[in-house]
Amino acid sequence: MKDFIKNVFANIVAILLIGAVLLGIMIMIFVVSAMSGDQKPFVENNSVLTIDFKGNILDSYTEKEESIFDFGQNKDVLLLDVVNAINNAKKDEKIKGISIEVDNLPAGITQVDDIRAAIEDFKKSGKFVYAYGNNMSQGSYYLASVADKLYLNPVGMVELKGLSTEVTFLKDFAAKYGIGVDVIRHGKFKAAVEPFIRNDISPENKEQLSTLLNDIWGNISTKIKTSRKLDDATFKTAVDSLYGFMPELVVKNKLADQLLQKSEYENLIKKQLKLKSDEKINRISVNKYINALDEEESSDNKIAVLYAAGEIFNGDEYQNIHSEKYVKYIKDLAEDDDIKAVVLRVNSPGGSGNASDEILFELQQLKLKKPLVVSFGDYAASGGYYISMAADKIYSSPNTLTGSIGVFGMIMNFKDLANRNGIRSDIVSTNANSQVYSPLSGAAPGTIPILTRSVESTYKRFVYFVTQNRKKSFEQIDAIGGGRVWSGTRAKQLGLVDELGSLQQAINYAASKAKLKDYSLDSYPRKSSPLEEFFKQTEEDEIAARVISKKVGKENYELFQKITNPKLNNGVQMALPYQITIK
Repeated sequence: MKDFIKNVFANIVAILLIGAVLLGIMIMIFVVSAMSGDQKPFVENNSVLTIDFKGNILDSYTEKEESIFDFGQNKDVLLLDVVNAINNAKKDEKIKGISIEVDNLPAGITQVDDIRAAIEDFKKSGKFVYAYGNNMSQGSYYLASVADKLYLNPVGMVELKGLSTEVTFLKDFAAKYGIGVDVIRHGKFKAAVEPFIRNDISPENKEQLSTLLNDIWGNISTKIKTSRKLDDATFKTAVDSLYGFMPELVVKNKLADQLLQKSEYENLIKKQLKLKSDEKINRISVNKYINALDEEESSDNKIAVLYAAGEIFNGDEYQNIHSEKYVKYIKDLAEDDDIKAVVLRVNSPGGSGNASDEILFELQQLKLKKPLVVSFGDYAASGGYYISMAADKIYSSPNTLTGSIGVFGMIMNFKDLANRNGIRSDIVSTNANSQVYSPLSGAAPGTIPILTRSVESTYKRFVYFVTQNRKKSFEQIDAIGGGRVWSGTRAKQLGLVDELGSLQQAINYAASKAKLKDYSLDSYPRKSSPLEEFFKQTEEDEIAARVISKKVGKENYELFQKITNPKLNNGVQMALPYQITIK
């Protein structure tokens, strides 16, 4: 009895201590957040705006991987904030120039396009733009090439190599370990299922990938050549021969202006600022400059920017695009009289067909009340394109991956794997297909035929909404559909989008559509609070997901999810088959 009381007392003390530690952590989070929020950076005279991103560039807070242990040190920044900061710096008398100093740019290709365009516009002010690199990724070089002068470390390199994509195939892996895969798809270009049914890229997929990569590379290379004043032959030779990997060849082929140490580069900036060699450069990073800017005064006339970033799922979670959450967001925007127009920023490869349809319906209802303009980011494909079909007008970046008008269904089972390890199952049913699906016995005889009908029906519904929005016939859309992915440039030629332009241009059009001259911007979803993040990250599934992702890498973890996540492999899917990362 005495030992029992001791154990109970010890457990109570342990619980109280754990509770006190958790409470202390939460208090620390709020204190640090409050302190960091009160410290507004000061912009000194004769300053240089330094582009040196330390965190990710995001479209929306829903893409942000918060940590309760960041204590306000997370350096992630929103794209629209970066663009607005550069635009403000153009007219800020305290900012004399821009220095681009980023070796590995944590941004998507369309985000780089928008930042690059903002810097190009900044140059019209007559202020200088310099760039410096050590070991520059291809995306970083694409941004840096906009500079008046580009300098490289004497033992640095530029990873200039063109674009490629590699598709991983799991057919033999699945067969080896007894994993069965039943696939139904509409569209010969709907390649999302190919890794499970083939060991190589199909001719159709190879055709669309080649067209897509060449479109995007054509856009990127044209801007680099124009900025660096290079002819086609010189640039192609430099890229094909990997001259960027050899510093002396970088300068010889005019990919950069000069090889310099960082201190020598800083002396050049001092010269531009008319500083003495022993004087300090007043630098301010983009993140700090964003925080230094005066907040825009709120207006009774507002334009809402609703960010749809990530994969589309059913459910009510904050991360990605969960239909229950987004239906609520859209209804709130429709009922808010202060919101005069809505810009839907889509950066999604799609996902659940059912969830996409729910979101599209609510957007159609919103459009009846106020203007709805859509802006495409890196991805607006399949379900991401589908939810855009309520738009009054669609803006796309030239390098957006869009289209993928097609659907598929996929059911996985582990019957052979189970049988090989002595596990078997038997079924007792009241009807022919009562056991629609089981991981141990696979799909029932009637499941695949009915799922096939469902896929075909969903495809026709998909095409119908596209025909209504794009004002084309079923045959016209079907001819460019079939799951095929297009670049934004090609999508404009085909009539799948209205204009090639940035998020800011979409906002400007929404303002004109709503007849607004003065307005303020509201972003949705709102940023989640530190308290919400704290409890979210203590959930068992969340902890497990973070551990696995950390161990195997983000790309491999996404592949792992394709196999194990029920949200991604049940039901009819409107999803892009791959992602392209500019490195």
